[in-house]
Amino acid sequence: MAIELRDKHVLIVGLGKSGLAAARFVKAKGARVTVSDTKTLAELLEEIPPLLAEGIAVETGGHNARTFENQDLIVISPGVPLDTLPFLAKHREKVIGELELAAQFFPGRIIAITGSNGKTTTTALTGQVIRNGGFPTLVGGNIGTPAISLVEEATEDTIAVLEVSSFQLETIRTFRPHIAVLLNLTPDHLDRHQTFAAYRDAKARIFENQQKQDFAVLNADDPSCVELEARTRAQVIWFSRKREPNRGAYVDQGHIFFRDSGGQREIMPVSDIPLPGAHNLENVLAAVCAGVLSDVEPRRISKSVREFQAVEHRLEYVASIGGVNYYNDSKATNVDATIKALESFPANIHLILGGKDKAGDYRLLKDLLRQRVKCVYTIGAAAEKIESQIQGATAVVHAETLEHAIRRAAEAAQSGDIVLLAPACASFDQFRNYEHRGAVFKQVVRSLGAKGEAEANPGKAGANQVHQ
Repeated sequence: MAIELRDKHVLIVGLGKSGLAAARFVKAKGARVTVSDTKTLAELLEEIPPLLAEGIAVETGGHNARTFENQDLIVISPGVPLDTLPFLAKHREKVIGELELAAQFFPGRIIAITGSNGKTTTTALTGQVIRNGGFPTLVGGNIGTPAISLVEEATEDTIAVLEVSSFQLETIRTFRPHIAVLLNLTPDHLDRHQTFAAYRDAKARIFENQQKQDFAVLNADDPSCVELEARTRAQVIWFSRKREPNRGAYVDQGHIFFRDSGGQREIMPVSDIPLPGAHNLENVLAAVCAGVLSDVEPRRISKSVREFQAVEHRLEYVASIGGVNYYNDSKATNVDATIKALESFPANIHLILGGKDKAGDYRLLKDLLRQRVKCVYTIGAAAEKIESQIQGATAVVHAETLEHAIRRAAEAAQSGDIVLLAPACASFDQFRNYEHRGAVFKQVVRSLGAKGEAEANPGKAGANQVHQ
């Protein structure tokens, strides 16, 4: 049963993408809305006038404890830690997140996907599988479109495929996905969760409200995922690259199969998967499970996978310049994601590492650095920590900025080498977000290519300038 919003006092904390969407949603439902953000008036000049025009009150430059008084509901954005504001504890029973708000109003079924790595790729792929299966499908959540923005265009027949983060799961109450997928669990966001156990517990909340008619899809090759089998009342479905589960998706002699009580069915050859790396095989296996459980025909699942294109900023091929291939994996914001990126290439890698540290252990990279990486180029606030922890594994250049790192790597790389941005860190020290970081990487790389083309064809470049 959805909460009643008409004439209720609702406070939205955080004016990011999800906060703005939540504010407009509850206002449209008749609530009396206030938004509060730590950013200054100058930083929010674009957002504030439309909000005021819609009758939404705005507080900037910090959160006043009095603003939290006399509110019927408080909706906090995922980027706002619950323990950041001491007075939030006083109102904890009124606090939910934007994901929970959406769950209370969404009329259809939900497939929710979480994990330390691979969420975005698997969410996008699963959305494509479900849509190609003939079902009305919406894709959103942490992948870009806030879940609350999907509610108004959904019907009872709609399936929402949502990427969900540990931050979002911290503030759920009734959120209940029909299919909940946990891809993997490795230490991440320890700067916020403090311990791996707390991070794991936040992720495990994806199963909290499931019932026996729902499905929990788990990675059989990840011990931390296997341990969470006991935390769901749903039917457990496994996916594995290494063994054949009784129920779930697996690999046998180069082909993907799905087995359940109805028997075994072949889905597709592994060789048809267009995405590189063992981690992407796991992502495909998880999407296969979600597709079969949603009654999508195997041939349609296979077609969806074959036609799938890599998501931007996830091991994204950018360009080949002088025989050197450049890849943008800006979404590799933790150590395990960087490990997976390195495992996708056999050798001759020039690796860009660094950014805002998330309490990562970069020593875990040393074996792969020795085996596959010619040089590491460190950037951002975490550079000194990274350099101290990987010392002796490979050559290191302290580059400070992303642009300098790219240019140093381009100078050193030879034909056949790889220049890879897989930073193992958050982006917020030098960039707005990982998308901004990835966009800058691509812009600089393409400028290198344009410069090389101009030097190789000076007459052509001059002719272009005349016509411009």
